[in-house]
Amino acid sequence: MNLTSFPSVINDLAGIDPGPFFVISLFPYLFFLYWAQKTSAIPKIALWGFRLTLVFVLMTIIFAILAKQLFGGELTDVDTLHGAAEAFLTLSDALVVVGFLGIQGQKLVNNS
Repeated sequence: MNLTSFPSVINDLAGIDPGPFFVISLFPYLFFLYWAQKTSAIPKIALWGFRLTLVFVLMTIIFAILAKQLFGGELTDVDTLHGAAEAFLTLSDALVVVGFLGIQGQKLVNNS
């Protein structure tokens, strides 16, 4: 590929609908959640954080539809709805961090 065809490749990629990729990406994540429930390596609090990531995805879809229907725009253009959707991601991320920090604290106590 030469550099003169590079903009054409970018334009071709920009024309691909990302929707199916998001749907397909749910399957490995659901498999991960299934595995995570079976293992004791992931703390329960962190597991709830990983589960809440699916709630974030669901709420993002709902808020995107609301943004389009109520405001005629994209979710990223409607600050209130965008912030509400991102709050679910923040909560899920915080639970994952707190869960794994709890394990780190337990390892420090066990080693002393």
